[in-house]
Amino acid sequence: MALLWALTVLSLLPLLEAQSPACANLTVKPITNATLDWLSGKWFYIGSVFRDPEYKQEAQKIQAAFFYFTPNLTADTILLQEYQSVGDRCVYNSSYLKVRRENGTLSKFEGAREHIAYLLLLRDPRTYILAFSLDNEKNQGLSFYADKPEATPEQLEEFHEALVCKGMNKSEVIYTDWKKDVCEPLQKQHELERKKAEEEP
Repeated sequence: MALLWALTVLSLLPLLEAQSPACANLTVKPITNATLDWLSGKWFYIGSVFRDPEYKQEAQKIQAAFFYFTPNLTADTILLQEYQSVGDRCVYNSSYLKVRRENGTLSKFEGAREHIAYLLLLRDPRTYILAFSLDNEKNQGLSFYADKPEATPEQLEEFHEALVCKGMNKSEVIYTDWKKDVCEPLQKQHELERKKAEEEP
């Protein structure tokens, strides 16, 4: 399940309606070309809290994960190339995300169902959160991403603040472990294949 997309479509109520001081640093903003340029590149999945039991179980299977975002500014899509370490094997997926600029969301189709997540920008521009089903306490979730495989204590503190904002506890977080990554060899193979294809006349 690419990027742990939640089953329940999010309400479009603004996140910032919450009155808790812990929510002050969370921002839901329209997605611009500058946002998409910033998102471009390699990101690491650090951890998440999912209240939905099915998706919590899926998150527990992922030992490490990283992915590449390649935005298309004119089509409002993002090519997602994701590498997940599950057990002793690497699971690779390639798909497209739809960008809805006006309400700051990314969406993905799995079968006939569209799964939607808010893009939440944090104080540290090397991190962000995808937020799912924020209007549904039983199914809500937050996933945290960084540009390095291990987040700093300061970056994790921002994530923990977001959890408090939504009534979650950091004891609920399921973290990945970069030491258990088995996907780097496959990623390097793909990179070599891409470079070889570009060099061919």
